[in-house]
Parts: sequence; C-alpha cells; structure tokens
Amino acid sequence: MGGIAVVLAAAAYGIGVFGHLSNGGFDDPATDSAKELVLEQATFPGRETDLVVVYSSPTLRVADPAFQRAVTGTLASLPTTDVAGALTYYDTRSPALVSSDGHATRVVITLAGRSQDAKSRNWDAVKGHLAAPGLTTSVGGRWAVFGDVNSQVSKDIARAESISLPIVFLLSLLIFGSLVSALMPTLVGGIAVMGAFAVVRLITGITDVSIFSINVITLLGMGLAIDYALFVVSRFREELAHQPDTSRDSVRAAVVRTMATAGRTVLFSGLIVAASLASLLLFPQNFLRSMGFGGVAAVLVAMVAALTVLPALLGVIGPRIEFGRMPWRRGARAHLADARTPDEVHGSDHEVVHGAWARVAHSVMRRPVAYLVAIVIGLLAVGSPFLGAKWGSVDERVLPASSPSRQAADLQARLFGGQTSTASIMVRGADQAATTAYVTRLSTVAGVTGAQAVATRSVDGRQLTLVQASWRGNSQTPGSQDVLRAVRAVAPPAGATVLVGGPTADAVDLISSIGSHLPWMALMVAAVMLVLLFIAFGSVVLPLKAIVMNGVSIVASFGVVTWIFQEGHLSKLLGFTSPGYLDVTQPILMLAILFGLSMDYEVFLLSRVREEWDRTGDNTRAVAAGIQRSGRIITSAALLLAVVIGGFATSGIVFLKMIGVGMLVAVLLDATVVRALLVPATMRLLGRANWYAPRPLARWWERHGHREEQAGPAAVAAAAPELATAP
Repeated sequence: MGGIAVVLAAAAYGIGVFGHLSNGGFDDPATDSAKELVLEQATFPGRETDLVVVYSSPTLRVADPAFQRAVTGTLASLPTTDVAGALTYYDTRSPALVSSDGHATRVVITLAGRSQDAKSRNWDAVKGHLAAPGLTTSVGGRWAVFGDVNSQVSKDIARAESISLPIVFLLSLLIFGSLVSALMPTLVGGIAVMGAFAVVRLITGITDVSIFSINVITLLGMGLAIDYALFVVSRFREELAHQPDTSRDSVRAAVVRTMATAGRTVLFSGLIVAASLASLLLFPQNFLRSMGFGGVAAVLVAMVAALTVLPALLGVIGPRIEFGRMPWRRGARAHLADARTPDEVHGSDHEVVHGAWARVAHSVMRRPVAYLVAIVIGLLAVGSPFLGAKWGSVDERVLPASSPSRQAADLQARLFGGQTSTASIMVRGADQAATTAYVTRLSTVAGVTGAQAVATRSVDGRQLTLVQASWRGNSQTPGSQDVLRAVRAVAPPAGATVLVGGPTADAVDLISSIGSHLPWMALMVAAVMLVLLFIAFGSVVLPLKAIVMNGVSIVASFGVVTWIFQEGHLSKLLGFTSPGYLDVTQPILMLAILFGLSMDYEVFLLSRVREEWDRTGDNTRAVAAGIQRSGRIITSAALLLAVVIGGFATSGIVFLKMIGVGMLVAVLLDATVVRALLVPATMRLLGRANWYAPRPLARWWERHGHREEQAGPAAVAAAAPELATAP
C-alpha cells in the first residue's frame, strides 16, 4: 500500500512538470558567441532577432497608408512589458525589409527579457496579438520555432504512446502467455515515467530543464522498465516453477531467489545505464544536461520500481501470475515443476547443445574467427557514411513542413530573395576611424555581401560598436560556417577586442564545445563501465571487450543515421526534409543512451554466462548455456524496446526522429548480431582469459564481488588456480 501511495503522489506532482520546462539551451556560456550576446543585450537592448513577422497583401502595397496603419497599429498595441523593440521599414526605410513585388514587409521583433524563461513567457503573451487587420500575417523566428516545437513534442508523445503501448501489451501477452504477466511491464513502465516526471520537476526548482527531456524520460522510462519487468517476471516464473508447491513460503522463496539473480542483474544494469547518461552532465549546454537529468531520473526510477514495487506485487500475486493463461502456455508449469535435479534446474546437456540459441552459439564457436571478421567488417561498412558527417545546429527545418513557423521561414525566403545569414560583432575599445577600417576589412571577406556599424555607445570611457556582417545562405550550412570562421580571422582594431556572435557563430561554437568535452565523456563512461562490470563479473577482460563491441555497433547505427538524415535517403518515406548535415547534439545524446542500453543487454547475458561458469568451469558450455537461457528474453526485451523507440521515430521533429531511427537500428543490431554472434565468437577465442583479473583484484572479488551462484571447485581452479587452494 505504501508503494501505491508513493506512486499516486508522484504522478499527481509529476504531471505538472510541463509548466516548469524551458526552451533552447544549446549554448556554452564560455564561448565567444554567448559572451557577445550577453554584451549586446546589456549595451544595445532591443536588437535581437527573436521574431520575424511577415505582413503581406495581394492588393495593397507596403507604402500604401492602409498597409502602414495596419502594421504600425498592431505593433503599437503590443504590451511594452513583453516587447523590447520592433524594427520596421517605416522606421528605417531599408529596402531589405520590403519584398521584391512591394506587397510584403517583414518586421523584426525583440522580446523583452534576458533569460530564456523570460523570453518564453513574453512570446506566450504576444503571439496572439501579432495579426494585422486586413493583412496576411506569418510569424517566424527562433521563438516561434520553439513554440511550434513545444506543441509538436506534446503531440508526438501522445501519438508515440498511443502507438506503442497497445503493441507492447499485445507482444507482452504473446511473450508471457498470460494476462497478468503481460500487464507487469506496462505497469512498471507507467510508474517509471510518472516517477521520473516528479524527479525532474524537483530538479526544475534548482536549474533549467529543457522541454526535450520529456521525450527521453518517456522513451527510457517506458523502455527500460519494460526490459526490467520482463527479466524479473520471467525469472520469478522460472523460480516459482522450481518450488515444491505454491504456498506463501514457496512464493516468498521464489521472490527472494528472483531478486538474488535477476534483481542483482537489474541493479547493475540500472547503475550502468544511469552512469552512461550521467556523462551528459559534463557538457555545459543545458539541452544535453537536461537530457542527462531526465535520463538518469527515468533509469533510476525504473530500476527502483523493478526492485521494490514489482517484487512486492509478485509476492502478493504469487501463482496468480499465470492468470489468464493463453493456450500455448497451458501445461508449462507442470513441465517445469518436474525439474528438480541441478542439471534440470540449470539446463540439461541436451538443452545446452540442442536448444535453438545454443545451436547458434555452438555454430559460431566452431568458426569464431570467420564470424568475428565478417561481422566486424560488415558493421564498419554500414557505419562508413559516418566518416563524411557534417555538423550544424537546430533551425526551423527540424519541424514538419506544415508548421506555421516553418511556413513563415519558407515564405520569407521566397519573398525576400532567399535566406541571409548575419553575424553580430561587438567591437570594444576602438575609435570611429579604427572601427570604420575594421568594417571595410570585413566587407572584403569572401562571401560577405555587406558589413556596417549599426550602433555605437560609450561605456565606462570605452567605445562599444555593434557591427553586422551578412552573407547569402542558411546560417547552419558548412559554407556559412566557413564564412563565419573567415570573419573571425579578420584582425581586430589595434588595442580593441572583438566578439562575434549570431546563429552561425552559435553553431560553430557549439560544435567546438562538444568536441572539446567529448573525450571527458568517453573517459567517464569507460571508467564507470570498467569498474561496475568488474564488480559484477570479476573480470577485467570482459569490460574491455564489451566497450569495443558496443562501440562497433554504435558506429554502425551512426552510419545509418548519416545515410538517412544527412544524405536525405528515405526522406519521403519518413516524412522529413534533410538539412544536409546532422545536428551535432544528437549523436552525443545517442551515444550516451545507446552505450547504456548496449551494456544493459551485456549484463543480462553475462550474468547467465557467469552463473554457468561458476557452476562448471567450462567456458564453451557457459557461453552456450548463457545464450540459450537469455537469448529469448533479450530478443523479446529488444523487440518491446524497439516498439517503444519506433513510436518516437514517428516524431514530427527531425532530430527526435533521427534519435528514434538510430536507436532502433542500434538496439536490433545489438540484441541479434552482437549478442548472438559477436559475443560467442569473442568469448570462444578468449577462452579462460574471459575471466582474467590480476591476482589482487581476483582475491578482492572472491571476497567482496557480487555473484549469483557459489562457484564450484572446477570454476575456481579454472578462473584463478592460486585461489583453489587458498584457505
């Protein structure tokens, strides 16, 4: 009852998290572009391009009094507390603000506020007041894009859940063969998601958390909870079938045994996945940190629910776990109940040799080198497009073509002669003559179509000048990034400092920042994996092998993502527009998630292998038995997780679709090719070295390590001969 009360309270509190989440968060405060924005906001407020509103008419021209009255009247009615400034043709007489046919004008609006939360609130306040009477109004710009993204995220979550949950339940019914068993994964998944929402809402009281974290919470919370419930319930049914009867004591013994085996595995798996996701906290970008917060919360809540609420529920349900048994499950318990001898409990030699998964393992282990070479070459070939990856950041093209802000951007490009990119440059400490010479040098940069000083102000005795440089093309393309780097390479005036910002500078700095933090992420993940996997299995070889194999499968999924989302293959089928590059933040997020999920299946498989190794000391038998006993469960778990991920692959947001597709490929490859083929091939080649640890570590693990079974003498002698005779 206590668990139910906690779950209900968490759900009631967590559902309010949506009102506490923020937008954006893709910048590193230490970069030049971020510093330029802060300085520009403090010195020249009201000049940021937060919204671009296009007003048009098929009959009236921009210069007509009726057109002007409609625009200026609409802008004048906007709340002054929410809008810091508006730049119009009627103020500047700039021809760049009028379309080539003279029937449309664009207005650049700066929202009040210096924080993203403040601007988000002000956008909500003004978005319903921008329509001009008698004119067609199209609203674009970064905050319109963010607003549409928020709306799309909510729709995507609802659609993903409506698609995945019924399929998950039906597949669970097929896998478990009984109604009550099939309900367990969905129940634990719901607890995990609601619990993670509550945790993240608590975190929002300390720091900003991005709206996009909701997608990770839902995906990982539901996906991992399903995995964990599948492993725990499957082991409970197995242990219950081995009990002499279905009395309370027998049920209790089955629960205890389940938690000592599958529960132990879930604990290590949850810690490993959480550690992988926690590596995102090393990045300064709030977007990635938010994904770390949401992911860790989802994983830990799913793990805790599987280790507390689920076993308590199993203890109450007991043999009723088979209620609503499907025809193909009838008679299964009677068959398992006859298994009483150690060989029958652990799997007979016939099963280890002739079981379907064992036959695959033995086939691989007869020709391990051939399988290893062929699979690695194949996966690297699939991953080869990733060698040509190009990087950028988010713009309106992440949205479906039907989104209002996406349509506004397309309309603006058509009416005003294509897309234009701009760099905002703060020059500090240069007089007018030096600044003029600097602007002239900027004008000569290849690709730059114009450069001008737009505002000047003296602060603390030093002159600050805002300079703008423009060029043709989308701000995120590699060409624009090259122009931006050339602009930054122009020598500043003598004795002055220059900060270059703007959308292209944001992208360049984002790519650089992520690249500089990536090695630290890799080091943290590798170190945690090595430690936790050693504690779990007592080997220093298996963790290294697992890291290498997971890396190969992840590279393959990155190759697929590059081929689809950068090169544009399958774009019509999947319903997106390829920008010609990859959003640089998404592979980092995918890396953290996929590395954790790959280790998830590795832990489940190696737990079964280690169990048999401890019992027999026979490496070949241990590998075959481990794959035989875990193959069906891992494949079932991967199938259920793939359904959840597949629901999110239907997202209208391009980078969320990319995560869904990439993870779907990686999970299916990992659960089939890697676990069923690469693992037995490498473990057969390594032989007894699989279980090697230096003598001090081996002694420590024998005393303090976590094992599911007490090791038999044969296993102790095979793994560490010096320990077989130790007192």
